[in-house]
Amino acid sequence: MPADRPRVAHDWLDHDAGPVVRPYAMTQGRVAPTDGEFDLVAFVVATADGDAGAGHLQPEHHAIVAASWEPISVVELASALDLSIGVIRVLLGDLRSAGLISLYEPPAASQPHDVDVLKAVVNGLRAL
Repeated sequence: MPADRPRVAHDWLDHDAGPVVRPYAMTQGRVAPTDGEFDLVAFVVATADGDAGAGHLQPEHHAIVAASWEPISVVELASALDLSIGVIRVLLGDLRSAGLISLYEPPAASQPHDVDVLKAVVNGLRAL
């Protein structure tokens, strides 16, 4: 039986954290979603099984689909999967263009702020 080879130390392996992959490697160098921006508090809901487009999906795509069977916000999704917001946005854009998820933005996010309400809040804070 041959002797066990000594393990070679790799720069890309952090023994405490496991393999380290840079965010741009997960998004293939992209920094923005292909089909526009969306709010961080938008809800993500899976519309189809992630196996439908399994040929071109990365493991992170599958994890997003699996985590979004119940509505979950973009921020919560990033936290649950331990991925940065930038990476999540790009991957969500991929999934949305493939028709595997739907994004629902709250009405307040799509409407401009009411100036009168903001003035009332500022005046109330000054009164304290």
